Amino acid sequence: MPITTRRARTRQRLLDAALDVFAEAGFGRSTVEQVCERAGFTRGAFYSNFSSLDELFLALWEERSARMLDDVRAALAGIDPGDPETAVRAAVDAAPVDDAWYRITAEFTAHALRNPGLRRVMAARESAIRDAILPVLTAALERLGRRVTDERALGDALVAVHDGTAVQVLLQPGDDAVRERRRALFMNVLNAYSTPWESA
Repeated sequence: MPITTRRARTRQRLLDAALDVFAEAGFGRSTVEQVCERAGFTRGAFYSNFSSLDELFLALWEERSARMLDDVRAALAGIDPGDPETAVRAAVDAAPVDDAWYRITAEFTAHALRNPGLRRVMAARESAIRDAILPVLTAALERLGRRVTDERALGDALVAVHDGTAVQVLLQPGDDAVRERRRALFMNVLNAYSTPWESA
């Protein structure tokens, strides 16, 4: 059944409120009541859209991931084969490190690791995001004259670099050198998991 415009607005207000509540209180200390109060809705409105805070978080995560994918796709749309570093910089900057969101996802990940069923759901969502962004990156590399040799390995390496360098950026927010090293690491990974077409 299609979602009505009114219900879509209610759902979006709940998602926006949840982001604020999770960031302020921490996921583990947040309640349905707090989210409803922030959004200006009753528990009935919440449960007509989400079955739990877990489901709400996953919807929030999916929304942010879709937005990030759109931003990366837009950043790479006009890629200049003669200037790959600018393209990588634009793509990395399209997936910014956000302090509040990092804290929320770190807390939810710890929560999911204690729940086998939720852990499997989260792993599947991670795979879906990786599978959605890899064709975009592969196409961009092809326009740069490079061929990806192992898409799965490239995806795993990019996730590892993103997650690892995010902590460094957050711990040293005013250090531009940290962000430059983050971009350089992404470039190194792209080069390591791709080869020039003529040598492929």
